[in-house]
Amino acid sequence: MKCAHILVGILLCCSPRSHAEIEKIALPSASGFQFLWWPKLPPIQHWHQDTEQSYANAINALAPDGAAFINAETVMYARAFYKPNHPKLKSLSTLIEHDIDQFKQEFSGLLIEETASIVTGDGQLLRSIKFSPTKSGNWEQVSYGEEEDYYLIFTLSSRSSAGFEAALVDYKLLIAKYKK
Repeated sequence: MKCAHILVGILLCCSPRSHAEIEKIALPSASGFQFLWWPKLPPIQHWHQDTEQSYANAINALAPDGAAFINAETVMYARAFYKPNHPKLKSLSTLIEHDIDQFKQEFSGLLIEETASIVTGDGQLLRSIKFSPTKSGNWEQVSYGEEEDYYLIFTLSSRSSAGFEAALVDYKLLIAKYKK
């Protein structure tokens, strides 16, 4: 892995009023810089950041210890959308509706249910949606929030119901420990 010289991170300054714990990275590419934003996550026992997949997918990718994000049965990840780059998403509700519509289009027969909100370490309630396949696909829980200029999305994804259920406690702990 040539991450050391390929992944040159440059801290970006966004808005002076933005105090969120968002990691801001710029990677050189053939067409200029690729900008990456994701929530800075607290350490969770038995999980590690997969740096290569984080950069490749513009997410903060977590895999269980001993596994890589790309082949783990169950993973967690977090993203941050910089609001000015997504002008059609006028509110957090619009983002959630858009995500639900995307899931419905991509996966037929998907069961979608709103679950209890999860509280972050600084008291923000994250609205949570569970997606369960009826045929094939991943079990996922997606929790949504916002901080100043960013929409936050935390995801637990598993190829099995058992893997999903086993990791749900760690997912809730990850969000409970997250602070801006």
